Amino acid sequence: MISYLKELYKFRELLFSLTKREIKVRYKQTTLGAAWAILQPFSLMLIFSLVFGVLLKLESDSIPYPIFYYSALLPWTFFSTSFSFGALAIINNSSLITKIYFPRETIPLASVGAAILDLTVASLIFLLMMIFYKTPLTFQFIYVLPIIVILVIFTTAMVLLSSALVVIWRDLKFVIPLAIQIWMFASPIIYPLSQVPEGLKGIYMLNPMAVLINNFRKITVGGDAANWQELSLAAIVSIILFILCYLFFKQKEKIFADII
Repeated sequence: MISYLKELYKFRELLFSLTKREIKVRYKQTTLGAAWAILQPFSLMLIFSLVFGVLLKLESDSIPYPIFYYSALLPWTFFSTSFSFGALAIINNSSLITKIYFPRETIPLASVGAAILDLTVASLIFLLMMIFYKTPLTFQFIYVLPIIVILVIFTTAMVLLSSALVVIWRDLKFVIPLAIQIWMFASPIIYPLSQVPEGLKGIYMLNPMAVLINNFRKITVGGDAANWQELSLAAIVSIILFILCYLFFKQKEKIFADII
């Protein structure tokens, strides 16, 4: 594992170049360009606020609906965007795979890097929303950083795993969008964690995204302290998954060129 990371570090300039290319390709020939990084979570926030807030009047823990939903959509959009683009990264760049050698993980990692830029841009809108809704900025806000780090580690693990599996089983590229939709409803985005039955919370919180989204919302708009027991478990699970998925990816990359 250490040797793989050392090799990846040697090819860091390639990773940066692929990330820049990913960003350019993603928004190439679009009128709004990088503004789509803001419009995607913002438009979903408006829809959720109207349908689930105004019409269905779902509980939001006394938090205004727009910022309640946007605070959850911010980390979720990063995860879903990375997952959607990263899972198909290897097969979409088959011409590179068959020509020269380089660490293959740089291709799906570039998708994660591009999504980090999207997250940064969308976060600016979130800060403006916090000012608009007069959300108090507490000391707890500094703990957003470790949550983002755990989120990136977990997302990277899922991207490495899915990108390798899609090369082997092409049918998965049709399953992943459905899996992302189901995963969204299995995370506290539309509803608060308080609405999950107590008997199911133990199983429910095994989902790292549920832990990360809930704690991100608690810290930023709820002004509450993070649940470090939950976050510690999510961090351990994410790191273990990252190692296992990275090793799985490196094992399977040897046959990518033959299969593609």
